[in-house]
Amino acid sequence: MPVFGWKGSLLLAILLATPGSGWSGSLPLNTIRLPPGFSIHAFAEGLEDARSMTVSPQGTLYVGTRKAGKVYALQDLDGDKRAEKVYVIARGLEMPNGVAFREGSLYVAEVSRVIRYDGIESRLVDPPRPVIFREDYPGDRHHGWKFVRFGPDGRLYVPVGAPCNVCAPADPYASLTRLSRDGVTREVFARGIRNTVGFDWHPGTRELWFTDNGRDWLGDELPPDELNRAEREGLDFGFPACFGRSGVDPDYGHPGGCQGTVPAAVELPAHVAPLGVRFYTGERFPMAYHRQLFIAEHGSWNRSTPRGYRITTVNPEAGDLQGSYRVFAEGWLSRGRAWGRPVDLEILSDGSLLVSDDKAGAIYRITYEGPP
Repeated sequence: MPVFGWKGSLLLAILLATPGSGWSGSLPLNTIRLPPGFSIHAFAEGLEDARSMTVSPQGTLYVGTRKAGKVYALQDLDGDKRAEKVYVIARGLEMPNGVAFREGSLYVAEVSRVIRYDGIESRLVDPPRPVIFREDYPGDRHHGWKFVRFGPDGRLYVPVGAPCNVCAPADPYASLTRLSRDGVTREVFARGIRNTVGFDWHPGTRELWFTDNGRDWLGDELPPDELNRAEREGLDFGFPACFGRSGVDPDYGHPGGCQGTVPAAVELPAHVAPLGVRFYTGERFPMAYHRQLFIAEHGSWNRSTPRGYRITTVNPEAGDLQGSYRVFAEGWLSRGRAWGRPVDLEILSDGSLLVSDDKAGAIYRITYEGPP
């Protein structure tokens, strides 16, 4: 699809007025339940389909979308932890869910390609024409939206979801790929991944942790969604034959078919739809949360009783990873109806946690003001 932003740029980089006075009260944030000492407010509202996020070294927050086809840039100019300015720096893209920032350039992942906006920080009102970084990814829209992030090795990690509910596709489907710094070389880092829309690296071990969404139509309680750990490259995480820690798919699995595959590090409840994950590397939260892994659970779409719509945590250092799984924030779901759906997580330089919400069209900021 065509990319707009280099012609008529003053019109296409539309500046949305966001009042400096902060939260308008249009979101029922008083329903959100957090641990003692934590609080939540709106960092930005009115962002259609706000999805994946990345922060530049200068503090600009970039936000991708899926259905809206837009990419936003948000700035907090007066330091009040609310975005006074929101720019639309791109329109008409095909599911530009993934955004990543590196060395002055913004990388945006569409369904079949990754594009790059060079020198974007000084061109928010007049965005540059994007450069194609890589354009040979499959064009399937089923699980075609992508979360992208640069790893500790400097390479860009790009998942390719299965183009189905459950099937046995060949590479590069159902995998996590990575691109060289110049985008020329692509390799499969891990396989057997149905659809990951969030991953992060442990700040100490540099191991990759990622979420994976389980297949549908096995009932309300199967299969579990997953949090996985990739200790090295070249691992197979079991899809479509295996799920969770020991589950065998009734359509694609068979006895002994899971040998050589990696079981889930943590089985999450079925259909919570885990998306963004982030290790807490800030200093504002109490020590008990340092290096904890936060998970944005987007929430079920076809379960008889809705589940998810919350933020949970896992302690990667715990001897019992499964037992360390806890609810951190909830309240977007009430009496079987959801007014918001958490998507992605990002940490600001002051140690607060940002949460995107594509249903409410908002970015929230969670901070801690209680005792150490």
